[in-house]
Formats: sequence, structure tokens, C-alpha cells
Amino acid sequence: MTNLERLSALDTAAAIRAGEVSAVEVTDAALRRAEQLGPAVGAFAFLAPERALAEARAVDAAVARGEADGLPLAGVPCPIKDLHPVAGVGFEAGSAAMRGTVAEVDDGIVEWLRDAGTVMLGKTATPEFGFPCYTEPDGRPPARTPWDLTRSAGGSSGGAAAAVAAGIVPLAQASDGGGSIRIPAAACGLVGLKPSRGRISPGPFFVPGPGLATAGVLSRTVADTAVALDVLASPRVGDTYYAPPPSGSFLAATRKRPTGLRIGVLTTPVIAEAEVHPACLDAVGAAGALLTRLGHHLDEAPVPFPVERWDAFMALWSMGAVMLPLPEEAEPLLTPLTRWLREQGRRVTTLDYAAALGDLQRLTREVALAWQGFDLVLTPTLAQPPARVGELRDDSDPAADFAAQTRFTPWTSVYNLSGLPAISLPLHTAVVDGARLPIGVMLGGRFGAEELLLAVAAELEEAAGGWQQFAPWQQGVVPA
Repeated sequence: MTNLERLSALDTAAAIRAGEVSAVEVTDAALRRAEQLGPAVGAFAFLAPERALAEARAVDAAVARGEADGLPLAGVPCPIKDLHPVAGVGFEAGSAAMRGTVAEVDDGIVEWLRDAGTVMLGKTATPEFGFPCYTEPDGRPPARTPWDLTRSAGGSSGGAAAAVAAGIVPLAQASDGGGSIRIPAAACGLVGLKPSRGRISPGPFFVPGPGLATAGVLSRTVADTAVALDVLASPRVGDTYYAPPPSGSFLAATRKRPTGLRIGVLTTPVIAEAEVHPACLDAVGAAGALLTRLGHHLDEAPVPFPVERWDAFMALWSMGAVMLPLPEEAEPLLTPLTRWLREQGRRVTTLDYAAALGDLQRLTREVALAWQGFDLVLTPTLAQPPARVGELRDDSDPAADFAAQTRFTPWTSVYNLSGLPAISLPLHTAVVDGARLPIGVMLGGRFGAEELLLAVAAELEEAAGGWQQFAPWQQGVVPA
């Protein structure tokens, strides 16, 4: 079988279960692409060929025994973001302060993906501890969008997005604490879903804290994202947050075609005063026209809270930096942004932190009340096209760096603060400075409404005739 890089995750697994291709062949091909294309796009922190081939052989053995029907992602190469430990593999979290660290255990996400039949190809690049919305770790290549190698793949799941968009793998594990799945999805022309708070357990080794972050995946198709959510959407004993169980499988939801939905449209930035690029507004306009054609009703959605109410996110985000379990001697090795966040966090008093948690809960209610009349809300994913490498990072002024990130992503963290689900879709492209770039649009839903989000996303994917055929992964090459 040729052109393995063009297969979706579901099609790859089906071909392996049917004996049309072996998991070892798929893994070999993915490892070759990772070695050839990975450095150009900064996709990987580590490759793990021995572990990958061992897992692929285990899948092939299950196929030979007739026991692969229960493996929905049989033999699908799926790297893990380097914020999650994988036993025996490097675990540096994008930080020079963590150089040489090797994980001793598999994270719970890693176990669930392995149990579904995936092959852990390696660890994808992330910025230091996942804080910025660009992936430019010190001492490592930046993650670049394969659409234009002068531009960033976004962050913090930038390496994961680059690996999928370059055609190295069809699926990559990712995570999202302020937009870190949806931002790279928009920058790389992919599907990126942030699930509801409590939909995916952080256990057994991590705790949810204030509930901003969640795991997930990046993929090329809505169906691949849905089947991955079926694999990952499980609680663990003692979890703090629980999302309501779905009525059926998330994959089955992608085959539904809802009509007559009321969809709010919001193009005004929420968390910062920001200029919105015409291409991003055009993307929302095109998506809205397509939704109208599909029988849905669009109305203007209100801004759910004033800009200053977002300060709760800053307090909680900076406290996350302070709480990193790092020795004092590691401080000089941290990036200026991380050091600045830690300084801001040290100024947060216990009373400030308690107030921020209360503000978070009030803001969650405010968002729900503001948008209760809508089934879904449509916004741009980003305020600008994919940023150039180094454009947002400002080591000389980390405060300006952080402010630039908020202007670049003025909608994404609303869903982390409120715990609501949201999905970025690659419905649009635009020529910017001579390069055709992906422009993402984002749909957000009510708490626990991933089934509806996925159904409408699949409806849009079908109506658009699939995503753009000139995308790098379709061509099987990374542009020079």
C-alpha cells in the first residue's frame, strides 16, 4: 500500500485490521517521514523507534490472532506531547531546566491510547511547560507550520500540529490550557477540539487544579478527532470534575445532521483589545454562509464579559508557573517568559488566589448566561494568520510577549475559563504576503455538548467537500 501518509487514522486502522498493510509497515513509514520531515517543521523532541516498533508488532500479533476488532486505532502512529510522561523516553517539557530527564511511568493518556492500539512514535515539541502560544523551546528548533516554514505552528501543541500537518502521522496527542490545541490547529490547517472540563481525566498522576487544561488530540478529520475522544473520554476514581456522559459514541455523532440550530456569531475580541485580520473575518463570514445554507440560523452573540474580568486567568496561569517543582538552581535556565510568569505568580497572595477562583466560577456563569440562547457560538480561532517564527516572542520584554499572545488569541481562553467545549476547523485559506495559509474558525458549545459540536463540524466538513486539497499533508511533502 502506497501513500500511507494520506490515510486518516480510521482508514489506517481499518487497513491494518483487514490485513491490507501491517502495523510495522505503517510505523516504519512514519518513522522515515519523521526523520526526513520532522527537523524541517520542528515536530519532535524525541523519537522512540524501538518502543514504536515493539508496539506495532504487538498490534500485528493481535491482528493475526483475530483480536484486533477491539482496537479502534489499531497501529495508528500517535506521538505524545512532551508535557506527558512516557516511561523510558525523554521528558523535558520544552525546558532547558529539564534536559536529560527520562520519565519512569506512562501517563494515563498514554495508557488509554496504547490500549486503543496506537503506536507511540515519540514525543512532540512543546514550548517551556506549555505556557506560550508559540513553540520555540530554547536549544531546540521552533515548530513551523508546513504551509509556510517562516511561520509558527502555534502552541503549545505546536510539535503535534506540525507532525500531523506535514503528513508524518494522522493523529497526535495534544493538550489545551488556554487554546493550545485550537491555536496550532488554526495555524496548521487541522481539526482541534478542546473537550468540556472533566470530559478527559487528568489522572492518575496529574490533578486538574482550577480546571483550565485538558488533554485531547490534533487530527485531519472530524471523525478521527471523534474516535480519539471515544478512547480518551473516561473518568477515573476520585476525579474532581465530571462531564455528563454522551448519549452514544462521539464517532456516531459525526454521522448526525442537525438542522435549525441557533448559532451566535462573535468577531469582537473578548480577552484583549485586538485588531482582527480581514482574512479571519472572511473565514467567519464564509463559515456563517455555509451554516445558513445548511439550515441553521445566525444571530449576533454578545461579548460574554468585559476585558478586565479575564484577570482571573492571569492570576491562575502565573500561579501555575510558580508551582512548577523546580529547584532554585534551575531558575536561570528558564526562558524570560517563564521567569516573568513566576515573578507575577509570587505576587499573588492567598487572598488573591482565592478571589481568582471565585472570579473563575462567576465568569463561568456569566458566559453560560450570555450565550444561553445559542446552541453554538462561531468566532475566528485567532485574530491573525499564523504568526512568523519569533514574531510573538520577546525575551527583552516578557510582559509585552504575554500581551502580544493575548491579542493573537482573544477568544480561545474563554473556553478554558468557562470549561465549555470548542473546536477549531480548517474551513478557510487566504493568501497572505504571497503564501496561502490556513485560517481557522472556532465553534463553541454548551457544557457537555461535544456530540453536537462534532455533528456540526462533520456537517461543515462534508458540505465543504473535505478540507483543502492543496494542504501539505495531502501533497505528502513539506514546502521548501
